[in-house]
Amino acid sequence: MDYNILATTEKITMSAASSQLWMNLRAIGDPEPKVSRSRIKGIVMAETTLDPIDAIIKLREHMESEVKRYDKLFRVFPIVARVPTEIEAIVEEVQRQAGVIEEGQKFRITLEKRETEIRSLEIIEPVAAVIERDVDLKNPDWVILIEVMGKMTGVSVMPPEGMLNVQKERYALSTKAK
Repeated sequence: MDYNILATTEKITMSAASSQLWMNLRAIGDPEPKVSRSRIKGIVMAETTLDPIDAIIKLREHMESEVKRYDKLFRVFPIVARVPTEIEAIVEEVQRQAGVIEEGQKFRITLEKRETEIRSLEIIEPVAAVIERDVDLKNPDWVILIEVMGKMTGVSVMPPEGMLNVQKERYALSTKAK
């Protein structure tokens, strides 16, 4: 299945999380989202007709009013492009997308690996070397997300709000309500 969104969940709730993601994508305006459980336990894949980064931002807004519709999802990420899990292909795709990072802006690399023997630094070092901007791990202007899933890798260069940490934001919403 093609996908441009990944979501994490508990292994035991993959079906319920798939349904939630499908319903929530419909609620934010995608007339025909496709959602499927991945072969990797705890990972749900979705293909949305919406821009994947915009979809995550809309899901966050939707979650503020419908927080109970997100109880099976942990984190939701956009996947702008998928490339083979080869260092050169990953670096090339990051370079292609990183043109949005303007001079004076800072970035962070977020790497998640599943079903690969490649060490983290084997990916992080060459990616960081091609981006001539400062790194800020705590408060970046841009996040370079690299999602290694076996033989394929998802790459997204996005603002930090392009990723949705459902658990953290649900907690923030509950404390704000008090």
